[in-house]
Amino acid sequence: TYEERRDILLKGLSEIPGVKVNQPQGAFYCIAELPVESAEEFAQWLLEDFDLNGETVMIAPAAGFYSTLGKGLNQVRIAYVLEKDKLSHAVEILKHALIAYQEKQS
Repeated sequence: TYEERRDILLKGLSEIPGVKVNQPQGAFYCIAELPVESAEEFAQWLLEDFDLNGETVMIAPAAGFYSTLGKGLNQVRIAYVLEKDKLSHAVEILKHALIAYQEKQS
């Protein structure tokens, strides 16, 4: 079940322009590099200012999971604990959010 969820998440993330992700080795989450300068600011913007048809997603900035200061500033941690269809939907919301965020930054 978790391998299927992982594969759905990885496939969906890899199809978003600018997103880089490696396959996790035994975890229930992945670390994804996003095309943003600050994952923390992006995550906050997702919760406070973005929605797609009344929905948004919550992601965890990855910098706090590293012991090296300054590492992971543009990375997020995404758990794949949702049901497969909800996980696919969350990736779609994230895709639209990244487009909107990049347009906002321009």
